[in-house]
Amino acid sequence: MPAALSSLKILDFSTLLPGPYATMFLADLGADVIRVEAPDRPDLLRMAPPRKKGTSVAHLVLNRSKRSLALDLKKPESVQIIKRLVTDYDIVLEQFRPGVMDRLGIGYEALKVENPRLIYCALTGYGQTGPYKHRAGHDINYLALSGAASHLGRKEEGPLPLSFQIADVGAGSYHVMVSILAAEIYRRETGKGQFIDVSMLDGMAAWNNLAFSYYFETGKNPEREEAVLNGGSFYDYYETSDGRYLSIGSLEPKFWKGFCAAIDRPDLALKVSLFKPRTYQKIKPEIANIIASRKLDDWMTIFREVNVCIEPVLTTAEAVAHPQVSDRGMIIKIPDADGGHHQQIANPLKFSECLPQYRHPGARLGEHTVEILAEAGYRKPEIQRLKRIGAVSEKNFPLKRLMNILWR
Repeated sequence: MPAALSSLKILDFSTLLPGPYATMFLADLGADVIRVEAPDRPDLLRMAPPRKKGTSVAHLVLNRSKRSLALDLKKPESVQIIKRLVTDYDIVLEQFRPGVMDRLGIGYEALKVENPRLIYCALTGYGQTGPYKHRAGHDINYLALSGAASHLGRKEEGPLPLSFQIADVGAGSYHVMVSILAAEIYRRETGKGQFIDVSMLDGMAAWNNLAFSYYFETGKNPEREEAVLNGGSFYDYYETSDGRYLSIGSLEPKFWKGFCAAIDRPDLALKVSLFKPRTYQKIKPEIANIIASRKLDDWMTIFREVNVCIEPVLTTAEAVAHPQVSDRGMIIKIPDADGGHHQQIANPLKFSECLPQYRHPGARLGEHTVEILAEAGYRKPEIQRLKRIGAVSEKNFPLKRLMNILWR
């Protein structure tokens, strides 16, 4: 049975999290992804702890099912390899700052000469235009500039640094996937390829659209702990007597009444109005005191039979062991070349006809170089010559040397 995206062939020049997450997702669904890597440029994704058998776990996950082609793109022979590959691998994703791929000779204008049907997606922090187009940035910066951080967190403490990357993955990776698939459908209907400009700041602004709409309508800035969903109502986390936390999301009237009855305070149900957060502020300390009077397990015994949007805040270990997570098949084991396996989180999409595929963990740097060149029509003597002049590589770059380059 073919995978959903088995017809897609992608050259992936991206690094770190946003681009690799997007192509991991597409590879899970069957896309043939070649990760083009520099043999002498440090990739933090390969170096990040923790490590398993000398390899970064982040790399093993985010680059699963992709092949690795190690090229020195500063050499003209490597540029020619890319130009040959795009006649077949007709989707390109790159994550450099604007103009870098053009200077290497493999930007959109150069590559579409080789394949006019090329879909070329450039993922950057700030986009291909505007005064910030060459500015460096990370997830926390896009949250800040999009206004999202201004109404995230507690009033007294200010914005909170998050432990997962909303702008990178939500505003970056997912918009890359949607745009590539939309361009592919357009190409099948019209025969035309195109250039796609994905900005993580643009994406984060779009994700923050309700806050912008509130400002456009009222002229007021959304503030921390003033809206229904950002701590301004009872919708929040509450500490239990054993130092754990309970999430309370009983927004709808029927859930709110059920919650108040379960904590033996039905009178509280009459004291609030859903869209007037100030009414909740008067009773929120009472709720906090009630929740703090019992252990988490005691509360879960009470709420197990009451379906009112109450759940415990789980640790990662507890989430892995949760029956809903395991029943949904979200924990998978991917075999490695040494006879072991890597435990990872599965692709979340559930299809009736075309299941996700997990071919192998993230590959060694340049592991598939010879294989890919042979598929592209290069003969053994030519491949050997390309190795000798350093245009291609199939050996791991020593971690110690990578660290020296990174920190010197």
